[in-house]
Amino acid sequence: MPLRPRPKMAPPTPLLAVRGSEGLYMVNGPPSFTESTAFQRDSGKNCKAVAFSKDGSLFAWCNGQKVNVVNVTRAELLHSFDLPKTVCLEFSPKNNVLATWQAYATAKDGTAGVPNLQLHDLRTGKCLKSFIQKKMQNWCPCWADDESICARNVNNEVHFFENNNFNTIANKLHLQKVSDFVLSPGAQPTKVAVYVPGSKGAPSFVRLYQYPNFGGPQSALANKSFFKADKVTMLWNKKATAVLVVASTEVDKSGASYYGEQTLHYVGASGESAVVQLPKNGPIYDVAWSPNSVEFCAVYGFMPAKATVFNLKCDPVFDFGTGPRNAAYYSPQGHILVLAGFGNLRGQMEVWDVKNYKLISKPVASDSTYFAWCPDGEHIVTATCAPRLRVGNGYKIWHYTGSVLHSHEVPSDEEMWQVFWQPFLDGVFPERAVRYQAVPSELPSAEPRPAQAYRPPALRNKPVTSSKLHEDEPPQNMKPQLGGNDKPLSKTALKNQRKHEAKKAAKQEAKADAHQGPAQVKAPQNALQNTVPAVTTGDPEVDKKIKNLKKKLKAIEQLKEQAAAGKQLEKNQVEKIQKEAALLKELEDLELGV
Repeated sequence: MPLRPRPKMAPPTPLLAVRGSEGLYMVNGPPSFTESTAFQRDSGKNCKAVAFSKDGSLFAWCNGQKVNVVNVTRAELLHSFDLPKTVCLEFSPKNNVLATWQAYATAKDGTAGVPNLQLHDLRTGKCLKSFIQKKMQNWCPCWADDESICARNVNNEVHFFENNNFNTIANKLHLQKVSDFVLSPGAQPTKVAVYVPGSKGAPSFVRLYQYPNFGGPQSALANKSFFKADKVTMLWNKKATAVLVVASTEVDKSGASYYGEQTLHYVGASGESAVVQLPKNGPIYDVAWSPNSVEFCAVYGFMPAKATVFNLKCDPVFDFGTGPRNAAYYSPQGHILVLAGFGNLRGQMEVWDVKNYKLISKPVASDSTYFAWCPDGEHIVTATCAPRLRVGNGYKIWHYTGSVLHSHEVPSDEEMWQVFWQPFLDGVFPERAVRYQAVPSELPSAEPRPAQAYRPPALRNKPVTSSKLHEDEPPQNMKPQLGGNDKPLSKTALKNQRKHEAKKAAKQEAKADAHQGPAQVKAPQNALQNTVPAVTTGDPEVDKKIKNLKKKLKAIEQLKEQAAAGKQLEKNQVEKIQKEAALLKELEDLELGV
């Protein structure tokens, strides 16, 4: 009798952990959204720290009394540690070690405090090692994915331990003032990216090494130095072939930006490096690697921000145009990209099919302080959490096609502090074909009413003239067309091209004015007369004032047209335009005989 193929197991449903003043509990993911019985609710109000293991099978939390570790799959308590002041928790990638951190405190007589970073063996429950770790920033040791090495930053050195033996330092990477490092993901050999801030006129630099080759200047795989960096964010791609470095200064010396100044650098593990040329000036809000490791998306530029996908040569592949956005999120499978505007923006999202660069949906999640993809690559959670926002706390679970499948609001006298998905290892949820039709939902559509633009009282009963502060740029494919020599322009070339186009437009405007002078001048006058009927008040003095006001408004209209054509206006001309509302009000009052 032939063996039957084993039926494929349906992938599990990811859980959603919720932490707030109502305690800590878990909710079953789509489609049920009921409270999970795999985790017994902890109703305490002091739940400070929570963490899932990388594969999602283990969960740890501190409730102000103990640190508990449970196996979520089997719904059983594994360990309980007497560490009531724990504020940070993290599992090692293979679930062998639990790291806990408590705030560091010196003894009353000024002597050194007790070690506050503990590493616990999850098989035996014993403490493997304790360290003194004063700062909360970068508190946790970093493991390679197979736990063959573990590293921590100590006084200008990165210390490496092998196979979770923390009694012997197996290797040291010594660089003067090294302030940050990131281990590469994936299989061995493990690579290390380190950052050394610049001092006394020397530049900052990021270097890549392959463990354990740290000796001598020739041992680095790649080196990228740069000025203007108070801090950096280093992002490895999944295949560990390249690092993106966002370098930031706290203050923009030119005064152009409140956010300081950012630059984006690409450093390849094979030695090449480049500055990523961003075609719009302004802050860099977000940078995200695609899970395929060959593309990345940057969101940048003064609002409305641009979003562009670049390849490994740092050439633009697709430009999403401009819009109200400051974040980019690839789905875990990499087939969908969400561009969103959270924080001080209104929560507008654009969901894109990355393979075809087609827009799938444009949902709006107002007042969201958090966004995360579900590991299944089909669902999304958005949440409004305290302390960022103390009112309207709750979360929504969406399908990427824009439907809200589940919505939970916390009672007004309670707060929600955190929501997050149970993680799963890559490959558990395969990529599914992209859908464009919104999936059915029992909840009403979450489309908010469009906000009305503010209009001064003087203009409220007048016809609306559409005037935009800026023109939105549409999305465009940046891949060179066959036969075309469309090499992407450099930043300077783009600047010059824009200047040239603005000058050209202004010249044409001037020519048009010269050719058809009277007709052109009369047009705005006529337009004005249509909106404000020509009335004689019977008082020649008032009529004269009305005539002068109309003259001024006509001049303002012409200045606005010139500005729209790209002409750079003088300071006094800009001030004239700003007086338009006051002049209109004065005109209205005179004509009504107020």
